[in-house]
Parts: sequence; C-alpha cells; structure tokens
Amino acid sequence: METASAEVPAGVEVITMPRLSDTMTEGKVAKWHKNVGDTVKEGDLLAEIETDKAVQDFESEFNGVLLKQGVEEGGAAPVDTVLAIIGPAGTDVSAVGASKVAAPASEKPAEQKAEVKTEEKAAPVANNSSSDRVAISPLAKKMAQDKGVDINSVQGSGENGRIVKKDIENYQPAAKPAASAPAASAAAQVAVNFVQGEDTETPNSQVRNIIAKRLSESKFSAPHYYLMVEINMDKAIEARKEINSIPDTKISFNDMIIKATAIALRKHPQVNSSWAGDKIIHRGNINVGVAVAIPDGLVVPVLKNTDQMSYTQISAAVKDMASRAKSKGLKANEMEGSTFSISNLGMFGIETFTSIINQPNSAILSVGAIIEKPIVKNGQIVVGNTMKLSLACDHRVVDGATGAQFLQTLRTYLENPLTLLL
Repeated sequence: METASAEVPAGVEVITMPRLSDTMTEGKVAKWHKNVGDTVKEGDLLAEIETDKAVQDFESEFNGVLLKQGVEEGGAAPVDTVLAIIGPAGTDVSAVGASKVAAPASEKPAEQKAEVKTEEKAAPVANNSSSDRVAISPLAKKMAQDKGVDINSVQGSGENGRIVKKDIENYQPAAKPAASAPAASAAAQVAVNFVQGEDTETPNSQVRNIIAKRLSESKFSAPHYYLMVEINMDKAIEARKEINSIPDTKISFNDMIIKATAIALRKHPQVNSSWAGDKIIHRGNINVGVAVAIPDGLVVPVLKNTDQMSYTQISAAVKDMASRAKSKGLKANEMEGSTFSISNLGMFGIETFTSIINQPNSAILSVGAIIEKPIVKNGQIVVGNTMKLSLACDHRVVDGATGAQFLQTLRTYLENPLTLLL
C-alpha cells in the first residue's frame, strides 16, 4: 500500500484516500476523471470513490498538474494512503510513496465482460450512457435535494455542462419522457446472463461485501422475532385518491406508510431505540430509512426528522433519493443516522415477508402488497382491500408487547388516516 513516507517536494500536495463515511476503512476508485499530466483546478472532479455505502464524487482542493495516481481505476486502498499527487508540472514525485495500488488482475476480465454485457443490454433504452455521472456543484446538489428537483432533467450552464446554483434556481419542471420508466426499473436488475453448461463469476463490489458483513452480524447478534398484522386499506385508498386530486400532488401508499410509521414511533419511543451493550439509547430524532434496490445490492437512504415531514415532502425525498441511489449518486451522510427502517416489496406482488434488522436500529417494518379479497364487515362478507405488515424486532430492546402496541397504533393510523391529524 502506498504511503507518503518520502520527503514531499516544495509545492506538491499529497492527497490521501478520504474517509467518506463513519464506517469506511478502504475506498475503491470507480473512475478517474483526470489523467496523469492533466491540469487540475480547485473544485475539479478528480475521481469517483466507491465506499461501503455509495459512490461519491471527489473534488480537488488544489491547483496544479496531476503528477501521480496512487490507485488504478478499479483498485482499492485503505483510508489515509496515497490517492493522488498534485503539483507543478515536471516535478519528480517517484520517491513519494511505493508502487501504485493496482486493480486485482483476476477481477479485470470479469469486470470487462460484465461491462460489455451491460452496454449491450442498456443500448436500446438510453441515448446517453447510464454510467455517466451528472456534473453538479455540491451547493446545487443540496439545493436540488431540498427542492425535490431531479438533477437528471436539469440542463447545466457551467463549464462542460456542469449544473450550478442558478440552474436549480431557474429550473422549470417539464414532462418526463416515457422512456424513463423502463430505465428506472431496469436499474434494479443485475446484468447476469444464463449460459447453459457454463459457470460464471461476478466479483463482489464494496457495497455487496458490506451488505454481507452487516446483515450476517445483525442476524447472528440480534435475537430477532416477528410480529404480523393485516390492515384494512379501504379508507387509506380513499384518502390517497382525495389527496392526489389536489393539483400537482401525487403520493404513493408507501409515502402514507412512512408518515404513519413516523408518527407511531413518537408514541412508542422504545421502538425508536438502539442496543449499545450495557445500555439502550433512546433516539431524540425519528429518522426513517427506506430500503432501495440497486444493481449490486441494497441501500437504505434516510429521511431525517420524518415525523415532521408532510406527505409531499416525503414523496419528493423518496423519489429523489431512490433515483440517485440507482445511479450511485447518494452521499454517505444520506444513508447514515436511521432510527427505524422500512422495506416494501408490495410492488412485486409479495403479500408478506420478513426482513433482517438494519442495525443499529432495533426494528424493521416489512410491507406487502394491497390485495383485494372477501372480508367480513359488520357480519357481512364484502369485497375489501387488505395489506399485511411484518415487524422484525430486536428482543434485547423491544419486548413482544411493546412491538404489538406499536403495530396497533400503526394499524389505527392506516385504517383511519384522519387520526394522523389528532
């Protein structure tokens, strides 16, 4: 591994692998945007770094020439080892650090093969390469997130088409092309083709490795138990229809479930808590994490202070973060700090399932599909719409009665949406 152990020449800046999340121990260079010999200005996009949670743009803080890449594209290096060296043109930096950290040779053929297959599959549905990142300044990205603006639909006026502050301020939403829907659903599919009689391998990404590690730790360290309840969604369906009749308003059932869950957590703070060895931490904020499928696994973007958000704010935030998650555009801090998680497979027709707790949360809610079926109402068999919820709890924090009471409250909110106003 490369470290800046030698004396650094005057005017030369050694850039180390940054710690982009609280759990990051190493980073992988997903893509270099500057080559050795290129002029680099402060604020220029230098590389894309893949962490255990997301792929993030890494901008240069210095002016000069890129003299050295400490890690090859596709290679990984520990935090605080040499990532790049920037300085005056022609400066000899061969003595700074050891040899370059290369991408594992065994991974290259498989990665190249996967890239070819991905390109062949993606070609019919997109005019621009889906792997291209949107060039946007950090301030503009924050403004777009706050306003619920899809940055993929914004035309940048900055250098090389980069989106800047004024582009977000002047943005006027337009009708989305019909082709965007197939592209979004395709993002959750892994490009693996079946070949008769031939075994193939896919190298694990940083995200896949961390998913395997954390879910195993959760399943084998936290004593899980499960509670299930069936909800009558007739009134929720009517409430959603009335809300969506308001101009420029469109919320989903998932948005309603997120809101109801956040309010229910206010009444049951024990469920909004975490196990910490010799103590239980009762969280002062309600931050709901929403599971989103991405091509190589699962990420959980977090809605901060969810109980204080309106339906429309929840809807805009979920759509924005889900879209950016599938294009690996989420920042690590957007996936940190959850106090409760929700996983919804209802859109796939799954009626009921159980999930593994996303630690340090002490519970996760699994949401099934809304099913039209005969139900008994006032002694009569009528057609109704029901939905099954499953709550996985960490028994160290949430006892059975506590979990059951939380589900009772959540059931009340969903079966009688007006009670959320009380």
